[in-house]
Amino acid sequence: MILFDWGTYNALSKLPVAATLGMKLTEVPPYDFSRRGRGEEYFREYASQARRAFTTVTAHAPYYNVVSADRDTMERSWRALLAAARKAKLAGAEVFNLHLGWRAYGDQRDLDLAAEFLAKLVSEAEPMYVSVEVPYTRRMLGTWEDVRALREAVGSERLIVSVQLENAWMLETGASETGDFEAANARATREFWLDLLSRTLQLSSGFLSLRFSQVIGFAFGSRIVKKRVPLGKGYPDLAPLAEALADFMVSRVRGRGLQLRMHVIYTGPPATKYRDSIDLYAAIMKEAVRHL
Repeated sequence: MILFDWGTYNALSKLPVAATLGMKLTEVPPYDFSRRGRGEEYFREYASQARRAFTTVTAHAPYYNVVSADRDTMERSWRALLAAARKAKLAGAEVFNLHLGWRAYGDQRDLDLAAEFLAKLVSEAEPMYVSVEVPYTRRMLGTWEDVRALREAVGSERLIVSVQLENAWMLETGASETGDFEAANARATREFWLDLLSRTLQLSSGFLSLRFSQVIGFAFGSRIVKKRVPLGKGYPDLAPLAEALADFMVSRVRGRGLQLRMHVIYTGPPATKYRDSIDLYAAIMKEAVRHL
């Protein structure tokens, strides 16, 4: 029995590399959906190659704000995301992940418009699951409260949360507002991560979808922004996260017989993503073996 699928994002040309390294998950990267020349045949070939080696195929939508004060701009974004979902299905994806982007109004209108779009997306994406990624700042849509409200508004079990773990860490510790990554890192204990994973489980069905890379932060005007860095070069620390992931997956999901397929996707810099994906998998499984 597989405890969790693991891997990283790969263009079609890199699938043989990921497969050779033993990865069981591949994700269609966002730029594949926005690059010219990526026609339907590209995505059909992706599915053909991926099904030979991978247990799970996911897709990451291109980066468009779902809500905009300009209706024309917003509808263009919606059309692009719906088109990407159709291509993701051709690629054999079972999960279509997206960022909702920045809030346009700062009130209920943001959620109402996001729910209107997500209802269209869930219908277009069927039978794929649509996962909404948790952001690193409350100025973006997709907080835990947002996802809960959107699931209720859309009324579909195929709308789930996707937790980019370092985003959730920044959000919950306030690092996205203060920029104090050292203090935030001290709060990222095993118990901190177990709490976040429990909240993830409450907003999951079908899949328990997790992502991770380490980051550093810097000020950009009045905002704190993150930059992804190779594993071991940033925050938060991996060790307590690996402990929590192993315990949670073995004891709280597998041990209870929950019908969820779990995966962890490494989302760090391209130059080190294969080495780092293997290191991340190894760190989790070294802890998991103690619970098995």
